Amino acid sequence: MNSTYNLPLVLMSLLVAVLASFATLELAGRLASPAHDGRRSRWLFGGALSMGVGIWSMHFIGMLAFELPIKVGYSLRITLASLLVSIAVSYLALRIVSVSRLSIRRLILGGILMGLGISAMHYIGMEAMLMSPSIDYDAARVALSVLVAIGASLAALTIAHRLRRQDTARVLYKRLGASALMGAAICGMHYIGMSAALFPADSVCGALDDLNGNWLTITVATLTIAMLSITLILCAAERHFQSKTEQMSTSLTLLNRQLLRLATVDTLTELPNRATLVQRVARAITRSKRTGVPFAVLFMDLDGFKTINDSLGHSVGDGVLQAFAQRLRQAVRRHGTIARIGGDEFVVVIENLDTPQDASVIASLILSHMEEDLVVDGVPLQVTPSIGIAMYPRDGMTVDELLKNADAAMYGAKENGRNTFRIFEPEMTRIAMRALSIQRGLQEALAQGHLSLNFQPKFKGSIEKLVGAEALIRWNDPKLGTIAPLEFIPVAERSGQILQIGYWVVSETCRQLVEWEKDGLPPTKVAINLSPHQLRQRDLVARMRAIVDEAGIAPQRIMFEITESVAMQDAEKTVAMIREFHSHGFEIAIDDFGTGYSSLAYLQQFRVKQLKIDRFFTDGLDKHGDEAYAIVSAIIALAHSLDMDVVAEGVETQTQLEKLNSLLCDQVQGFLLARPLTSEAFGALLRGRQSAVGTPA
Repeated sequence: MNSTYNLPLVLMSLLVAVLASFATLELAGRLASPAHDGRRSRWLFGGALSMGVGIWSMHFIGMLAFELPIKVGYSLRITLASLLVSIAVSYLALRIVSVSRLSIRRLILGGILMGLGISAMHYIGMEAMLMSPSIDYDAARVALSVLVAIGASLAALTIAHRLRRQDTARVLYKRLGASALMGAAICGMHYIGMSAALFPADSVCGALDDLNGNWLTITVATLTIAMLSITLILCAAERHFQSKTEQMSTSLTLLNRQLLRLATVDTLTELPNRATLVQRVARAITRSKRTGVPFAVLFMDLDGFKTINDSLGHSVGDGVLQAFAQRLRQAVRRHGTIARIGGDEFVVVIENLDTPQDASVIASLILSHMEEDLVVDGVPLQVTPSIGIAMYPRDGMTVDELLKNADAAMYGAKENGRNTFRIFEPEMTRIAMRALSIQRGLQEALAQGHLSLNFQPKFKGSIEKLVGAEALIRWNDPKLGTIAPLEFIPVAERSGQILQIGYWVVSETCRQLVEWEKDGLPPTKVAINLSPHQLRQRDLVARMRAIVDEAGIAPQRIMFEITESVAMQDAEKTVAMIREFHSHGFEIAIDDFGTGYSSLAYLQQFRVKQLKIDRFFTDGLDKHGDEAYAIVSAIIALAHSLDMDVVAEGVETQTQLEKLNSLLCDQVQGFLLARPLTSEAFGALLRGRQSAVGTPA
């Protein structure tokens, strides 16, 4: 009996085979995921049902595509039996591919069993036609179809096992390609098996009253595609959910790592932070107690760092900290633990030391590594540390004591000139506490008005005419008492408070000048000292001009004094700064002249209004005779040749005054003529000498 095939149904069977193969690969991936270990049995049975129906549907549609010249039906009982065989075969396949490692033996055995199962499903399904006489089969083609089924099964199991992991590169595209190959192989087996069937010419179908193919084709195809589609949708939904879950889990892991990092590491320098340092010092104490070997804590901060931060910006400051940290790593290497505990403060812990001198060697090594400039954003910067050393157990038995005493020693290093180290001594604690009290007190003094100004009168030497004053800051604290400028100015300079204090001095001076004018007193000129920290501020001149303008004071009535040593630290920058002051109407004096190392070339470029002779030379006029007289004479002659006035400080004897007058010194100030006066006392002096007060130059 001749047979034909319905091409659309053949194509539909191929589509179903491909779709079933893709669903199989997706299900294998689901089963291989560790996230599904608790739901493995449900996925296994559900997957076997979906996959089995898909394979069986492909076979059934393929049979419906087979057309004979007689009407054909199918036995419901036998058809269901073939479906059960397909589901069982699918269960077997999923069990095989879901194992973590697929051995060759297991693969071959599984492929043979699966191939035989698919073949059994096919031929049982053929028997559902209940043909009479029975269908004859070409043995060779039957054998070929079984071999194709086994080969397709082996290939399918191998591919499914290899592509079961979701993290395989381009896994979706690989599964699509593999599904097409697997679908074609399954269809090939089916149609080879169909070609093996021989129907005698007088054959009659005995299952016409069971399942009729005319309406069953669309029903089976629709339900099967729907089931496979639902399966794939569920897989995709689960994959999406799993992906989101994994992303969330990854994010939480990263967040936990970041939080741990923030809790233990300084993010700017990548060094351990204070919390980590405390733990490591505590462990070092435990080890030292056990072994009896001391260790050292080196506490350091960067000299002048606040100035860099304020003048060049925080980005440069951060770069300095990073560069310093890297240089510190190079210096210490494996000698100990390095930590940044805040700001510009760093700590190094060195274990297994016998004496403080061993720690001194490490401190010297660190200082030597910092001799070369740090380059930040292409700018070379000289940054040096001051280092304090505390030894366990000699200088402290706890973490807090060691850090506090190392800090006190570091403060002692700064007192010793900076860029050096000091080993802790008990006296340092008192000094450090005093400095801390002063620093805190200064902040309150500014806020609560505990600072005041005195004014040191300046006289024209030959006729003792009052020509101005120098503003001198004073501090009388309710708790700390009277504190000398020599004690609190260095603290303010180190802490950066000198900037706020400096602006306050200018503002208070201007306010006092206005008060004296309101009292009908003649205008006078006041000199104000500038600190090194102030001179590093880029907007210093503009800030000063804004203050005097707001007070309504002419800039010519304010003279700023810069010490010679500070002026020569960066002479070119000083020249530019002085010119900027001049452009805004201010006058500049070089203070403490003769104590530094001036270059005459730069002194000429400075073009300042005054040179102030340091009191050391004034005092020498009494003590050192002709030699001192010659030095002072040379300074005065030099200043006059550069069209500068000369002011002598510290005039305390009549002999000094007479010699200065004989040398034509322009102005003098000192206890001989007047001590520093309160604003009220200076106003009274102005009023008493009103007729003799000089007009500001």
